[in-house]
Amino acid sequence: MNAVENRAGYNVTYILLGIAAFSALFPIALMLLNSVKSAPEIVQNPLAMPQEFLWDNFVRAWRDAGFTQAFFNSAVLSITSIVLVCATGSMTAYVLARRKVKRWRLITGYLLATSTAPIQLYLFPLYFGFATFGLINNVFAVALIYCAIFSPFSIMLMRTYFLAIPRELEEAAVIDGANSWQVFRQVMLPIVWPGILTVALIVGLYTWNEFLIATTFLPREQARTAIVSFFLLSGQYVTDWGQLMAGATMIVLPVVVLFVFLQRHFIEGMTGGSVKG
Repeated sequence: MNAVENRAGYNVTYILLGIAAFSALFPIALMLLNSVKSAPEIVQNPLAMPQEFLWDNFVRAWRDAGFTQAFFNSAVLSITSIVLVCATGSMTAYVLARRKVKRWRLITGYLLATSTAPIQLYLFPLYFGFATFGLINNVFAVALIYCAIFSPFSIMLMRTYFLAIPRELEEAAVIDGANSWQVFRQVMLPIVWPGILTVALIVGLYTWNEFLIATTFLPREQARTAIVSFFLLSGQYVTDWGQLMAGATMIVLPVVVLFVFLQRHFIEGMTGGSVKG
């Protein structure tokens, strides 16, 4: 009886996983299919195979959206945000994990509150401050906003990793003559790298696809990110859906490829630091 129940449970699990996989992959497959079709074909039947593969959609989308500069801006913005968040978050998390903080609950509440507060609350004062200091259309300045958004999450996650490391490792390194910075950089960081990689992936995916902050603080054409340039491909009255799907494919492809190659490390990072703080 147990064997039958277990088999039925496995079948239900596989069916649910199949439905979830289909729900996740079907929009991507539909986007790829329509990226090589003409606009009339897409309007007539988006599920039909193309009569002719129009690879020129990708060339026109790249040219009309100015993706050369936009992809460069997105890459610089994402990499800068990742470096800032991982550097500041890891150091802060290490201090909070290794020092006895009397008001830790108050700090936890603050981190949770700041990580859940919508960015729309700060949009106007941020824009006013950036405009005052001449930081509009500055990619590196916008990276500071993303750093502020993701620092609470990165601190909370990486702190659990540092808590899981035995203090004996630090003590042994100190006995061997290492100072505090050497202990942190040469002993602790190599151990918590799955958590750092997880933070880097989440920050990178978010900054690559983020629209509201990018379109508000980077309005100039030379400073636009890829997602903003893609949005401008959509015309007010007429939209070339084939070109639009080709542009969407080019934006999504780097993210999908990166996640596929690093998904095992991402899952390990999300589950490996599950220690009660």
